[in-house]
Amino acid sequence: MSSWFRRRDHNIFTNATSLLVCGLLAGVVVAAAAFPAAAMTGLAAKAGGQTFAGLPSELKEFSSPQITRVYASDGKTQIAVFYDEFRSDVPLKDISKNMQAAILAAEDRKFYEHNGVDIKGIARAFVSNQNGGSQQGASTLTMQYVRMSLAYSATNPQEVIDATEDSPKRKITEMKYAMQISKQLTKDQILERYLNIAPFGSQTYGIYAASHVYFNKKPKDLTVGESAMLAGMVKAPSDYNPTTPGGHELITDRRNNYIIPAMVDMGVVTPADAEKAKKEAIPTKVRQVGRGCAWVAKNNWGFFCDFFYRWWLEQEAFGATTYDRERRLKSGGYKVVTTLDLKGQAGARREIAERQSDSSQNALLLAGIEPGNGKVRLLAANRKFKLDDPAKPENKFSSDPKKAKAKIRGTHPNTTNPLMSGGGDITGYQAGSVFKIFPIIAALENNYPLSYTIKAEKQYKSGYIVGPGPATCGGHFYCPKNSGGGSAGVYTMWSAFAKSINTYFIPLQERVGSEKVIAVAKRFGVQFREPNDARMTTKEGGANQFGAFSLGVTASTPLDMANAYATLAADGKYCAPTPIEQITTLDGEKIDIGRPFCNQATTKDVARAALDTARCPVGDNAQLGACNGSTAGPTRGIVGHPVFGKSGTTDAEKTASLIVGTSKIVVAGYMANPDWPDHRDQMKHDIINPAVQYTVKEYMEGKPKVQFKKPGSSKMVFGEQRSIPNVKCDSVSSATNRLEDAGFHVSTGGEVDSECPKGTVADTDPSGRTIKNGAVVLRISSGKTGAPDPGASGGPPGGRPGN
Repeated sequence: MSSWFRRRDHNIFTNATSLLVCGLLAGVVVAAAAFPAAAMTGLAAKAGGQTFAGLPSELKEFSSPQITRVYASDGKTQIAVFYDEFRSDVPLKDISKNMQAAILAAEDRKFYEHNGVDIKGIARAFVSNQNGGSQQGASTLTMQYVRMSLAYSATNPQEVIDATEDSPKRKITEMKYAMQISKQLTKDQILERYLNIAPFGSQTYGIYAASHVYFNKKPKDLTVGESAMLAGMVKAPSDYNPTTPGGHELITDRRNNYIIPAMVDMGVVTPADAEKAKKEAIPTKVRQVGRGCAWVAKNNWGFFCDFFYRWWLEQEAFGATTYDRERRLKSGGYKVVTTLDLKGQAGARREIAERQSDSSQNALLLAGIEPGNGKVRLLAANRKFKLDDPAKPENKFSSDPKKAKAKIRGTHPNTTNPLMSGGGDITGYQAGSVFKIFPIIAALENNYPLSYTIKAEKQYKSGYIVGPGPATCGGHFYCPKNSGGGSAGVYTMWSAFAKSINTYFIPLQERVGSEKVIAVAKRFGVQFREPNDARMTTKEGGANQFGAFSLGVTASTPLDMANAYATLAADGKYCAPTPIEQITTLDGEKIDIGRPFCNQATTKDVARAALDTARCPVGDNAQLGACNGSTAGPTRGIVGHPVFGKSGTTDAEKTASLIVGTSKIVVAGYMANPDWPDHRDQMKHDIINPAVQYTVKEYMEGKPKVQFKKPGSSKMVFGEQRSIPNVKCDSVSSATNRLEDAGFHVSTGGEVDSECPKGTVADTDPSGRTIKNGAVVLRISSGKTGAPDPGASGGPPGGRPGN
């Protein structure tokens, strides 16, 4: 076999002579088509030669569509493949000699003996066709390659038609191009290109795809029988499809009685080997090679794959339209290494599965992102990533009564909706108190320090005007309460965040300005996808009157909020979420698309100070102040690393959330009902909290413990301190005026025993010095002598924390 493959071109014609003969012969062919009676006249031959010489001879550069492969962050584990045509080029050395011989036996036995055009074959075909004999095409393998190349390089539908229509003009064009290609490429180069572009049916193109689909093996391992079958299909893939009864019979006959005997005649197969090859089974079924996110190797990777796919379609670098970008993905042959952390993803899915069934209408959603680069490390849910089969539906009817009445099915257990990342119909879910980080950041940016005190009431009457509702008082004012209705007292940012005190954060938002708080959320990457939220968070939509914003009443996604908190751990650097580690082109070029796109959302000191408050809710110790409580206290002990974060709950516990972050990962978890926000269930933190906590724990195993940095400015912590005037034994009105003139927010506390007259001011809390514009509580004298009772001042009580 090897000597046969090393044959040189033995044609007696030189290139110049061959071109002349082909030109003359082409003239005959054209003339015969138009004027049969004059086909052999000298005039026709002369005209044909001129036409032939005037044709172009340089093929356009083109790349045949190639498979794009998508991998996890290890660069080895394949997540998915994307393609329109299942094709991946391989070098000739990796293609079985059997296959090389079989394709020549089937399509061009004199391939190594001509210069791209088989002149005798064309003449023979012409005479046979004109005399009513069997129809012969006489297209050499090189001419067939030209035809396929012209079709692939076409830039409009007419060029495709011109490249493939059955006409003398097309045949002449192929001849001219084939002659030129034979000058530019070696025979082995032409054969390699042909085998990588040829169609084999079942949406399969090129020998790599064909060998995998039909025989589940590499091209270099194809046997004689397998090679002969595949070679026999190229002529008419639909007719010779072995998976259909008629096609199976035809391809068997073509393989056994035409191609294998030809391989024997060519001296590349012995008669004994040929008989063995004829007995090889021809498949009746083909291996189905899935494409896209519905065919991920592990189902729980589907949501991440879908996030990647949606991300790709948004990148203008891949085309002007989403259509162009999708075509590029499915034909570009890229190697995409994503940010998906296999260990983190597996841990998240396992923690979810232990706590919430896939068939539950309530979704348990986790998203994890790495601070400082926006790399999305995990997206997991108690859902199967698949479309529900309408013929055999598994999904139950929607939990929304109106939808259920209309026979609309819900999204459990099967869905392809981007539940964690948002997009399409998914605008997000109310997350509750995790939004309280935004007024803290805005306050710090506007010179309110961490130690800033506010006297939190059981119910706070704000200046925000709202419509009728349970949170309204005084006719039309927004008047929030704390969870459980208590928790009144004087709080700092640390203690208020630790216990999630609503009536601290709404006055803080008022003093800073709700527009500034909303601006922080936008800078930190919160996408307001719900139309009404998008309107209300603009100046024109009344952002300055959005009183409840800091309590998390707008829709958000776990990925948005994980990234917002990750911005704190990155010293205030916001990075847009990306699924990309590296994209490499078919030519091996590494491109920059998908690299971290970051900007400074706030200063380092503000980020570090805000993060210090966020250590309190999750049971860690603030480095700069006193927490005095927590809402998810076990977190620090479970994770075993310095942590920060926040829990959240909405009205009637319709959603629950927890965010937990370290220096390496921030995971946000939501429990919500994606089908019906106004459902009746109560979302419990005993489900969502451990799912998040143990996901972070597993992710951090083996990683070093890294302490968070402190702000460089003490003013960020303590602010501008002011002396508190001595108002002991003053009247309440006089003391109030003096303290307000000094720049403090004054409120009245409970009675204490004091030597001062009853009803006058016994003391202040605090006394001595406090923060500028801070809260000062007047302690009122009972008129009884004795030591003042510090517990009567209205300081923060114990009991149930806020939401």
